[in-house]
Amino acid sequence: MSAISILNFNSSRFTLTGFPGLEVDYLWLSIPFASIYAMVFLGNCMVLHVIRTEPSLHQPMFYFLAMLALTDLCVGLSTVHTVLGILWGVIQEISLDSCIAQSYFIHGLSFMESSVLLTMAFDRYIAICNPLRYSSILTNDKIMKIGVAILCRSSMLIPPVIIRLKFLNYCHPHILSHSFCLHQDLIRMACSDIRFNSIYGLALVISNLLLDAVLIIISYIMILHAVLAIASREERIKSLQTCVSHICAVLVFYIPIIGLTMVHRFGRHLSPWVHVLMGNVYILFPPLMNPIIYSIKTQQIRRRVQRLFYLKKCTFC
Repeated sequence: MSAISILNFNSSRFTLTGFPGLEVDYLWLSIPFASIYAMVFLGNCMVLHVIRTEPSLHQPMFYFLAMLALTDLCVGLSTVHTVLGILWGVIQEISLDSCIAQSYFIHGLSFMESSVLLTMAFDRYIAICNPLRYSSILTNDKIMKIGVAILCRSSMLIPPVIIRLKFLNYCHPHILSHSFCLHQDLIRMACSDIRFNSIYGLALVISNLLLDAVLIIISYIMILHAVLAIASREERIKSLQTCVSHICAVLVFYIPIIGLTMVHRFGRHLSPWVHVLMGNVYILFPPLMNPIIYSIKTQQIRRRVQRLFYLKKCTFC
């Protein structure tokens, strides 16, 4: 084995993967990626600003939407420095400590977004199936407690498996599959015993992402049952329309996760391009699409955004 390979195996630094074969075009590729990140930040900040400044939106549904927008904003902040750093030629490597920290935030924020989507499903269930008690069940105090519970669930269950990454021996080539760090990517390079990481990581996925998805499906089965019991066709359509934005957000979140999981589990023979593409879709698609979905599908948000842009346009007239 060459001295360079030995140095690479023993080093605590890891090589980030951009777009294999397109290195000469990185500067051009940075333009759409920078635009996407700008849209992620501006879109989610706009949603947060609209909810904060519009008193009519100070309702449980929009408080949960604010949690979703804040989570998406943090997802963008956790990856922008490595994704754009590679394309701009600023960085090619990342230290083990930084990689572990980034993987903690990426996975923690994924669990947080899943928890928020589950809470929003519960909100829709209460609003449709028990509308008369909606305001008494989802009080501001209970919403705050739900927010704290989501934060604790997302941040306190992950450290055992993330901290152990620091003590693994990485003897395989330190080349990551993406332009950011994921837990499953790091343990793939380890030659230590990774049974704890594999079992605990699987338990986390089952108890968070999978359980949340099952509960969301159950909540919508109950919502559909309640809606079908409504006599008026117009009322049935009106009730279901309040769920469209949330259903789209759920699909936008879970489909990329399922795709990335399948690629990591069964796609080792696939082109590196597939891994890079699915990784970027997993990181960027939900934060990009959620503000667009809620701005288009939620009437109150759409009207407030239109009014905001109208006022800005009048200011420059």
